[in-house]
Amino acid sequence: QKACTFLNASSDPFHAVKTNAEKLEAAGFVGLSKREPFLGKLAPGGKYYYTVNKTTLVAFAIGTNYSKGNGFKIIGGHTDSPNLKVKPISNRGKSAGKCVQLGVECYGGGLWHTWFDRDLGISGRVLVRNNANDGACAVQQRFIKINKPVARVSTLCIHLQSAEERSAFKVNKEEHMSPIIAMLEDGVSEQLSSTVGGAEDPWASSQEPRLMHLIATELGIDVKDIADFELNLFDTQPATLGGMNDEFLYSARLDNLATCFVSIEALIEHSTGKLDGDTDVNVVVLFDHEEVGSQSAHGAGSPVIGEALRRITTALNGGAVDPDMYATTLRKSFVFSVDQAHAIHPNYPNKHEKNHTPKMNGGVVMKINSNQRYTTNGVTGFIVREIARKAKIAPVQEFVVRNDCPCGSTIGPIISSRTGIRTVDAGMPQLSMHSCREVMGIVDLTNGFDLFTAFFEHFRSIDDDLEG
Repeated sequence: QKACTFLNASSDPFHAVKTNAEKLEAAGFVGLSKREPFLGKLAPGGKYYYTVNKTTLVAFAIGTNYSKGNGFKIIGGHTDSPNLKVKPISNRGKSAGKCVQLGVECYGGGLWHTWFDRDLGISGRVLVRNNANDGACAVQQRFIKINKPVARVSTLCIHLQSAEERSAFKVNKEEHMSPIIAMLEDGVSEQLSSTVGGAEDPWASSQEPRLMHLIATELGIDVKDIADFELNLFDTQPATLGGMNDEFLYSARLDNLATCFVSIEALIEHSTGKLDGDTDVNVVVLFDHEEVGSQSAHGAGSPVIGEALRRITTALNGGAVDPDMYATTLRKSFVFSVDQAHAIHPNYPNKHEKNHTPKMNGGVVMKINSNQRYTTNGVTGFIVREIARKAKIAPVQEFVVRNDCPCGSTIGPIISSRTGIRTVDAGMPQLSMHSCREVMGIVDLTNGFDLFTAFFEHFRSIDDDLEG
């Protein structure tokens, strides 16, 4: 139920980061400003976090026995999921049947047919002009989450489909994915439009006026104070337990909010009672934009992780910049790249390689690919198996893709190639990945939590015993 609460609150990357930041603060983590130096603010035994673009989160807890040159134990994940995003010009003009539609863009590699006939809400970030003269910033960032089902992408009824259309559901993402949000009423559009934008604000004039008024009402502001927005559509059906024995978790965005939830829970657990005697810095970094390649100012391909490690190291070393010592730190570090994994599907068992068939509720899955779509190798894979063995928790499952099937990838290869830090790719198994509605086993939340807390606790002793 705790996971369900997090998933329901985290309708987009902004809210996923916000929800986890609130959880961290409640656990005693101190928020940092990335615009100010860290020097003089960090100390062994301390717990900190900061955000980048409010969609990427960096959280870390420093062992009490940290000393210069010690390593980082890092868990990496991502906050984004495939979804429909409102276009820069949201007003689509006149539509057939006097329907009012919203302009949306498909983000990531979604299973778009699963977005049809879903009850969709709207959430994201709104830039608001502050005209109060109260000393606050002139433009403020406000989050909005409208749980009401205000949008719907409807399928074409079978009676109007040709024989070819009935044989396979093909989606034209530009023509078929625009949601209906209202019916056109005579005079209403003109009345609403007259209160939005105008010659002095051409951006506002290009927006759907009903959307603008909905945002203003929800935030309690004047519609003319809306300066810009980044909005996502989400399925309003809440996350829930399912199956005959409540053994499954049904939810949107399990890829990769399940990782966001479990990794932060593990960091909080470790920081609560196990920092005493810890010699390393324990880190969780949750990036944006994994679903579209990670190449952004706050994705895994950005400077975010390298900058974080350098700034933390420099601050803990009294401001001294020592490239040789920093290289030593990287050699002692390890990245647990965690992204949801593919459980074997009982209706499509031949899609899995016969000796690598991860099962839901069967344990965290370690991903291997010799062509470097995943980063796991003999050494990093051994370390993870040894962590599970030493902690006496569920052993990891293993996944390798069939030779006749393409292989996905994730943030692991990007981080390891940019930092040189040893990395393993892993994830909790699920079905229906990239669907509007996904499923995983609830036991694997516990399996993930156990493995991640064991990683923070046991990695250093295992790595010190490993021939370098």
